This record gives sequence, C-alpha cells and structure tokens, in this order.
Amino acid sequence: MEFYPIEDYGLVGNMRSIALVGTHGSIDFFCYPRFDSPTVFAALLDPEKGGYFCIQPELDGESSKQLYLPDTNILVTRFLSEHGIAEITDFMPILKDDVPNQLIRFVHVVQGEITFKLECWPRFDYARRKHTVECRHDDVVFRPEGEGIPAMVLKASIPLKVHGDGVEMTFSLKEGENRVFLFSEDCPETDKPLDEALLKQRFDDTARYWRTWAGKSRYTGRWREMINRSALILKLMTDQEHGSIVASPTFSLPESIGGERNWDYRYVWLRDASFTLYAMMRLGYVDEAQQFRNWLNSLLNYDSEQGPLQVLYGIDGRHEIEEETLDHLRGYMDSRPVRIGNAAYSQLQLDIYGEMMDATYLSNKYGEGISHDGWLSMKRVLEWLYKNWKRPDEGIWEIRGGRQHFLHSRLMCWVAFDRAIRLAEKRSLAGPIDWMNAARDEIANDIHERFWSEERQSFVQREGSTDLDAATLLMPLMRFISPTDPRWTSTLKAIGEELTVDTLVYRYKTESGVDGLAGAEGAFTACSFWYIECLARAGELEKARLLFEKMLGYANHVGLYAEELGRSGQHLGNYPQALTHLALISAATYLDRALSGNLPNWR
Repeated sequence: MEFYPIEDYGLVGNMRSIALVGTHGSIDFFCYPRFDSPTVFAALLDPEKGGYFCIQPELDGESSKQLYLPDTNILVTRFLSEHGIAEITDFMPILKDDVPNQLIRFVHVVQGEITFKLECWPRFDYARRKHTVECRHDDVVFRPEGEGIPAMVLKASIPLKVHGDGVEMTFSLKEGENRVFLFSEDCPETDKPLDEALLKQRFDDTARYWRTWAGKSRYTGRWREMINRSALILKLMTDQEHGSIVASPTFSLPESIGGERNWDYRYVWLRDASFTLYAMMRLGYVDEAQQFRNWLNSLLNYDSEQGPLQVLYGIDGRHEIEEETLDHLRGYMDSRPVRIGNAAYSQLQLDIYGEMMDATYLSNKYGEGISHDGWLSMKRVLEWLYKNWKRPDEGIWEIRGGRQHFLHSRLMCWVAFDRAIRLAEKRSLAGPIDWMNAARDEIANDIHERFWSEERQSFVQREGSTDLDAATLLMPLMRFISPTDPRWTSTLKAIGEELTVDTLVYRYKTESGVDGLAGAEGAFTACSFWYIECLARAGELEKARLLFEKMLGYANHVGLYAEELGRSGQHLGNYPQALTHLALISAATYLDRALSGNLPNWR
C-alpha cells in the first residue's frame, strides 16, 4: 500500500458514518459505527498500520474512473484495460436504527475475463486494538480484543480465504458475472447465509431514497449537477438519528504536507452546521433545519461561563471532546501529529451566536414559526451575549495564540441581534426588544470605529492590527454593509490584491503568528466562493462567473472538495468539507439569479 492523493477518493455513507473509496478500489477510511467512532480502516493515514478493504483487478496498463450514479451517493469505480472492463459499485444502505451499518460492494465484469485480488485487513480502534479471526460457515468474523468495540464480519458470494489476521485471496470472473461482498457488524442478520436478493433490494431502496431526496431541490440553474452533488454530500454529513451535522467526516488530514495543522472535524461546529442549513434552505430543504433546531435547543447551558452555547459538540450532543494524538500512526504523507478529538470545544468563539440566530431566523422565514418558549430561550441567549460581546475570543479560525478582538466575531454578534430584531418584528414576538436595538447599533459603530484602517483603507482582521482576513468577506453576505459601499469595495480590492491568487483565496497571512502555529497552509476553498459571491454582489458578474467556473475545475473527479488547495492544486485538509460545499451553493445560487436578472431577497 501507498499514500494516494486525497482527491482520488469518492465517498459513500448512510448518515451514520462514511467510507472513503479510492480510485484504486480500496476502502481506506471507515469509522464505525458513527462519524466520530474509532476507525476500522485508516490506511489513508497510515498505509501499513491503518487497515483497508481492497478489491482490485489484476490488469496490465489499467486505468480507473469513478462516478456517482445520478442523484445518489452510490459510487461506481470502473477499471479499464485492453484486456477487459470491470466495475465495483459501493454503497451504504439507509437502514432502520436497529440494523447495523453495512458496506456493500458489487463486483461486475463488463468485458473479458478478469482476476481480482481481494484484501481485507481491519485495524480496530485507530489501529490500537488487536483482533482474532474466526471462520464461520463461508464468512470471516474479526473480533477485537477487549470491550466496547463490536466484532465485524465479511460475507461474500464466493468462499473467503483467511491469511493471518485478515483475508487475502484472488478470484476470477468472466464477462457478465457478478460477486457481492458485505462488511458489517456481526449480528443476528449476518449469522445467516448471504441473501443476494436482499442486498439487491437494499441497493434499489438506497438509490430511490437519494433520488427522491435530490428531487426535492428547487435549484434548476446553470450548475445543477455541481449543486446537487454538494447538497447530497451535505445531507450525507447529517446524522440520521440526532439531526446534527458534522463539519467533515475525516480527521487529521493536513493543511500542508508535513505540517502540524492537522485537526479532527468529525464533530458538530455550530458555525458550519448553521451555514449548512442556510445553504439547504436556499435549495428548498427545510426539514433539516427544524430537526437541527430541536437538537440545538436541548443543549443550551445558561450557567456556563463560556456562554449558553459552545463552539462544537459531539454528534450526540456531548460537551467534552478531549484532544489526543495517535503517535503510532504516520499521518497522511507523514504529516504529524495525528489528532483525534478537538480542544477547540473549550474555546470562546462569539461568532457562533450570530450564525445560530441567522439559521433560526431563516428557518422561521421558510419553515415553522418559533414557539413562545423557544423565543424566550433565544432571548436568554441574547441577554448573555449583550453582556459579553466585548470580550476577546479565539475567533472563527480557532487560533491557539491567545484571545483577541476579532472583526468577524464582532460582525456575527451584530448579526445575532439584527436577526433577533427582524424575527421579533416579522412574527410579532413578545418584547421589549429596545435593548437589542441598542446592542445592534453599538456593535455597528464599534466595527466602523475600531476595525476600519484609514491607513489600509480596509477593514482589518483584529483590533490594533492592519492584517487582512478573508472572513471579512462575510460582511456584505450577512447584510452588515452594502456590497457597493466605498469602505467595502476598497476592502474587497485589498483582499483581492493581498490574499488572492487568481481564484484561490487564503484566510490570512500565517506569518503574522496570530494563530500560534508553525508553518503555512493552502488556499481556503470556502473563502474562494465567498470572494466570488462578493464580486457578484458588487456587480462584477463576468469576473465572478469566470472565477466560479475556475473553482469548479478544482473539484475532484466526482465533484468533491477538501478544506484547502495546495500550491499545485492538490486537495489538503479534511475531506470533504461542509463549509466549502455550502459556500459553493450560496455563490452559485446568487450568481445564477444575478446573471438571469432575477435577484432574490433571501433575507
């Protein structure tokens, strides 16, 4: 095994967990049973120790391609050579809560007679737990030592051969022949003979589920395929049981090769989740917003010194996400440390209140109205923010160099009060709200007085600095400032000159040391889409369209984006990233309407 580029992977999942499937036919990343559970396969982070499940044809001069079946999250990997054509179809069925997750792989030969090599090497608990192998009927059961981690079983429509603590074998298929493989938790269902008809029915049911969901989208514009793919990926990262939304299904993929900026994103960031709901509602999906709002309301803690909300939560709502390093793993392309958990859960990031209120306002506008008790709860949250918005914090980028007064945090505090005022007025909710108006005005004046640099003729990242920050691009998108205001157009110009290379936008200059970390990072893909939308809102439609089309060219072969893009265009950081795909949806929907002369009033 070797390291493969991040962008070489497609994604399958079932809104409980996901698996990354490489163009070489190998499942190299799989957490079980949940997004934030320990890995069973993690060759993506260590090809020797991490574990994988590979089915690969033994063909000379082969090439491979991947594609999703239209409007689904069912992935097909096709292998082609002059000796034949083979396909592997991977999916995870949408099952009831009492049925464990399943990875299903269909192998089919289109032309020729082809020999395949099969290897299945589970490595439980981030490759920290040994296991035994048991042959049962025609199945192989992998049983980890100790408690708390379930045994897994590999079933197939051909006999399996155990080799050491895994399965390694070859098999041949002729033209038109098929084989089926099932990898799942050992349970009463898997103790029965493999039911190929049942697995075929689950394939049909899964395809129908995704196509039905995708068919509810209201988007019919120029970039329908990319928008639908982004929406399907965002839905895939929504937990079926809780309604929570993970920022990314992977962990510790580096922001620069060999660097230390390697984080675990398999949790619910209120910021990312709120923006995801905004993007979903733009496409006409409102049920997800209501489900997430119900989940969030159950987590409010008014007695916490850090505020009623915290930056991130576990999928099930747990508050503590302790960070640790896995020193036994090499890390992707030898980028260490490999981190799980995320210490940012204890940070103060005041912007989350703005994102939360923005999502609440929009879900009320396009979905069910807020209840009286829900409004009283929101007022209690804002009462805390009223007393604390002047505090320094770690900001949107979760710096580890000490708290500062960040412009973006101030901006989103303004959004929190602005959306609450709009909501109260539109829904005739109980007052008084004079104090909200006072807070909104005070924050607006504070931003213009303390975060505007006459020297730079731009808004700056933090108080007392002249550094720029791409998070500033959210100012017109959040309706704080007109996209044609002279102060804003000069800021946009400065960001274009200092943080932008063609269509690639960097968050900030890491050499300033503000984040307390060593090394550099790639261009932040979400910021590129924010920049494009700002250009479109400022009337620069042709430039915005050109840069948007260029950004589409940086997607991988199945339309997915990692967190960042490196100097050679390679994907970096956790993959896929919700923030990128929702920013794409936001930019595309606005640009589409603007080019058609049909501008929406989303807020």
